[in-house]
Amino acid sequence: MERLDSWKLALERLRSGPSADFAEAGRLVAEIARMSTDTMLRQAAEQALPVLRQAAGNDDHGVTQAAQRRLGVVLEVVHDLTAPRFGRRNAAPKKLSSEDRARKMLGLPLAVQLTCEDINRAYRRAAKGMHPDHGGSAQAFIDLAAARDVLIHPGAHKDA
Repeated sequence: MERLDSWKLALERLRSGPSADFAEAGRLVAEIARMSTDTMLRQAAEQALPVLRQAAGNDDHGVTQAAQRRLGVVLEVVHDLTAPRFGRRNAAPKKLSSEDRARKMLGLPLAVQLTCEDINRAYRRAAKGMHPDHGGSAQAFIDLAAARDVLIHPGAHKDA
């Protein structure tokens, strides 16, 4: 992480200058391509390297613009890698109850009190597309009917 931070600072310094030193940028990007453990960053650096080397000895405006763009791509990948992460990584999603699964299947909100009329209306709407006579699968239609039953008679069904 420390190396990423130093690369980030060096890349930002090179990008923010009035005229970029593409020879220095080429050396930095070559170091990134050689030492990075992240595949995406290594790939971005390897793709930027030929353009930066070409821009180092060239005053062509198109080449320098391409080099600036490539340098920006490498910097963007470094920014993504150094950005703070929120939430729990690799955490398994919370298991839904049978009632919540049934609500999702019928397209109903999870935290709202429902009447039998609301449930039946949602069932009819969902059943139109899932009925076997209209191109749906028989199993999906049976699952839909079971979801309606779970919502209409909540105490009769156990969580699976």
